[in-house]
Amino acid sequence: MTATPPTRPGLRDVARLAGVSHQTVSRVFKNHPMVSPKTRDRVLAAAAQLDFRPNAAARALATGRSSTLGVVSFDTALHGPASIIAAIERHARDAGFFTSVAGLGSAGRDTVAGAVERFRDQGVDGLIMIPGHVPPDEAVRHLPGDLPTVLLGPPAAVPTVEADHYRAPGEATRYLLGLGHRTVHHLPGPADWSEATERTRGWRDALVAAGAEVPDCAPGDWSARSGYERGRRLAADPDVTAVFAANDQIALGLLWAIHESGRRVPEDVSVIGFDDIPEAAFLTPPLTTVRQDFAALGRHCVELLVAWLADPGGAPPGRAGVVPSELVVRRSTGPA
Repeated sequence: MTATPPTRPGLRDVARLAGVSHQTVSRVFKNHPMVSPKTRDRVLAAAAQLDFRPNAAARALATGRSSTLGVVSFDTALHGPASIIAAIERHARDAGFFTSVAGLGSAGRDTVAGAVERFRDQGVDGLIMIPGHVPPDEAVRHLPGDLPTVLLGPPAAVPTVEADHYRAPGEATRYLLGLGHRTVHHLPGPADWSEATERTRGWRDALVAAGAEVPDCAPGDWSARSGYERGRRLAADPDVTAVFAANDQIALGLLWAIHESGRRVPEDVSVIGFDDIPEAAFLTPPLTTVRQDFAALGRHCVELLVAWLADPGGAPPGRAGVVPSELVVRRSTGPA
């Protein structure tokens, strides 16, 4: 005897469990503004209990929207982009949207156009772009004009959300100078990343403003190996007493180079990183670093795009402003 496959729960099952009409359940999954927060929470709880999943195709036909946001990122394996994507997915879900992510290696016309074409086939409502090593204008050059797009980066041809890559490095540099260090050395990130060049500019401008010597610095990549290899030269120089690294992975490699040289952190060399990765507080010693608010960056991208989609006839929104970063002082810095 053939077993009858179990039927999936429907709108009426959710409505019965939540104690509302099936029309109310439908309104909840269409993000209708006339549903109270209390009722919405009760319906969503009932849907979760029943493992109810609304049919995306049916919802798109009913609303003219797929309730899906596309995310294009060019460096998804790195901590920063990965953290921002996770925040985008979380806040998009809270706003009633699904996400679809395309991780690209370059910003060539065919690469970007191919990703956009795939998103169009999926019927995404809008895009969020995380350009990484790609210049912002190049990242958005091949986008169609009728697809709402928000860029995470400096001002460009589309609405933007910008992280603090200039002010915070200056604050970190001034902090080290305030501890009595005559100057601050720097281990930059890659020269083709706008984030890296802005962090270098913030470091350099702070030194110039303080009348301190500006040491030479050589760009590298974002890895701990890069920090170690470049850090060996700094660790061997007894005149080097303070270093600002462009990210925490670079700082991690630098810490090992200093340890190998027989010098100590922070007694001989103070070190500051950037990002505040989850492991930063557990390094030896715990790393002083600049904390980026990845959750806020993802949230602002989603809010900007969702607000635009809510007013399709209106003008595109402008910038969401600069999301500030915070210097987190731990035990890798000390007096000269």
